[in-house]
Amino acid sequence: MPKPVNVRVTTMDAELEFAIQASTTGKQLFDQVVKTIGLREIWFFGLQYLDNKGYVTWLKLNKKVLSQDVKKENPLLFKFRAKFYPEDVAEELIQEITLRLFYLQVKSVILTDEIYCPPETSVLLASYAVQAKYGDYSADLHKPGCLSSDRLLPQRVMDQHKLSKDQWDERITNWWAEHKELPREDAMMEYLKIAQDLEMYGVNYFEIKNKKGTELWLGVDALGLNIYEKEDKLTPKIGFPWSEIRNISFNDRKFVIRPIDKKAPDFVFFAPRLRINKRILALCMGNHELYMRRRKPDTIEVQQMKAQAQEEKLARKQEREKLRKETEAREMAEKKQQEYAERLRQMQDEMEKRQKELLEAQDTIRRLEDQLRLVQAAKEEFELKQRELEEMMKKLENDKMMEAEEKLRLEEDIRAKQVEVQRMQEEVNTKDEETRRLQEEVEDARRRQEEATAALVAASSTPQHHHVMEAEDDGENDEALANGELGKAGSLSSEDEHPAPLLANEVGERIGLEIGTSGCKWPCSMFVDRSFRPSL
Repeated sequence: MPKPVNVRVTTMDAELEFAIQASTTGKQLFDQVVKTIGLREIWFFGLQYLDNKGYVTWLKLNKKVLSQDVKKENPLLFKFRAKFYPEDVAEELIQEITLRLFYLQVKSVILTDEIYCPPETSVLLASYAVQAKYGDYSADLHKPGCLSSDRLLPQRVMDQHKLSKDQWDERITNWWAEHKELPREDAMMEYLKIAQDLEMYGVNYFEIKNKKGTELWLGVDALGLNIYEKEDKLTPKIGFPWSEIRNISFNDRKFVIRPIDKKAPDFVFFAPRLRINKRILALCMGNHELYMRRRKPDTIEVQQMKAQAQEEKLARKQEREKLRKETEAREMAEKKQQEYAERLRQMQDEMEKRQKELLEAQDTIRRLEDQLRLVQAAKEEFELKQRELEEMMKKLENDKMMEAEEKLRLEEDIRAKQVEVQRMQEEVNTKDEETRRLQEEVEDARRRQEEATAALVAASSTPQHHHVMEAEDDGENDEALANGELGKAGSLSSEDEHPAPLLANEVGERIGLEIGTSGCKWPCSMFVDRSFRPSL
């Protein structure tokens, strides 16, 4: 049994290896390739190889692989490439894999300058290529320089304009940002829709000579045959649409194109080799067959493929829409989370501020209590001195017969006691004023305390209202988060270091009770009349 022959087939995005027999035909190998990659639009493609003389040749499907002039290597090397091009990519390309293979092949020949592309169009095409590769542009993800490793423009374009790689990338990125939400397969389609309008798109060129020996180019494409001057592959000088060609034939190196119009002369040219004419004829037959096929109703197979492709496209669209909604929901949730975090921080700051005010109010109340104790002590001492003065006055009135010397001494004691009482009266008045000032501070502290308490209560309940209004779905979790944090940051223990001080109004009542309403026998502002003078 003959030993199998190893074959390596390179597609635009994969490398496949097979083992074939000596009897394997080109059709069998081709079918194995398209089955492996899942391609059904097989009429556009073929297997390409280098013959023993170095010419690029298409594998004949009706002949055995090993009987053809394939360069003997191990493994045998083939390229799976588009052999024929559609007239309109948007109308004819059905499967996503077909679209991708065409996109990769056309992009490759543009970047290698096999197809001429103007600089402006090259930048636009590059932006679609980046969209197809990376998806939507994001300033956060795609920093300057992110395209430095990608080949996006023909070298000719970069040499023609003296711009740095970063400047080119900036221009490409500006266009890329315009393609937001464009699906990757649609970006590839837009690339091909622009590329198919380029003059050299889909044209196979062959070197020929006319009867006079003038060197020319023959171009074969989806719409017909064109003749170009040697120096200009962009503008055809003569065109033969498929609909106007009656017959094409060759004899040895001579090739004849016969128009339908019998009055029009035949066009005769000469190829450098016989096998070139065979390749030209094969390309003409394949393109003409597809040209006629496009103008007939779709076959059942094509209709089924289009229906399936439409369903797959709809499914992808629905999946993208679902993903978009999930992304928006996630972004909204993240935004709300940030808002809640910011609100919580503000609430914590507000509670810290209120707690500080509350502590200040409590400190003021404690100082007032200390002042109250001092006033009470001064009052008691004043009352004691007052009683002593009264006793001395009574003693002076009762002892009429007291000796002059003793009476004089007693009067001096009374005057001294009056001076002392006067001093104490002034001290009590001063403390009275201080107490009244502290009373005002207590009132202010009480007001701040009430405001702080109300603010704490409001702050504790705020997240609930916001969560109910703004996030019904995740409100419970947000509320638990907010209330939990508040419990840690804003709770006030009843077992603090300092015992709970008297409230401001309680202190005020005690002051009024012990000082303001204190019984006083002297007709003065509070206790005694400063103008009092005892009668001697």
